[in-house]
Amino acid sequence: MNALVAYFSASGTTAKAAKALAKAAGAELYEIKPAVPYTRADLNWMDRGSRSSVEMNDKNSRPALADTDAPIDGHNVIFLGFPIWWYVAPTIINTFLESYDFTGKTVVLFATSGGSGLGKSAAGLRPSAPGARIVDGRLLNGRLSENELKSWAEKMSLGGN
Repeated sequence: MNALVAYFSASGTTAKAAKALAKAAGAELYEIKPAVPYTRADLNWMDRGSRSSVEMNDKNSRPALADTDAPIDGHNVIFLGFPIWWYVAPTIINTFLESYDFTGKTVVLFATSGGSGLGKSAAGLRPSAPGARIVDGRLLNGRLSENELKSWAEKMSLGGN
């Protein structure tokens, strides 16, 4: 499998899932980092004026990335992970997708969430990566066995759902 696990994690939960997936799949790991890290106050979804609330209320918001060094070219399958914010992917994921050429690549979404599923994440991300095949993967909450993750990654890499 020629896969990359790229992920954004605001609180560390998605990072744990991404690291477990990369290990199980034998995939390279890349962290999507914002140019300005999120603080606890930035992530307060109950505060309409918090950074995350402002970003998620503006569909054109594109938080800046700390770098654009992801090794996209060397991989044909990219597992793209993020926490669910407001039932979709955070807008920094759009920034990430718009920063590279994903033409001909399969992007498999995975997420962590306190209560909702992937929602309309794929539909919201597809315009940011024209030419890519973006598919819903699954939530990777809690403890998942290495065998379960490996099996799922192999299935998704072969085009399964």
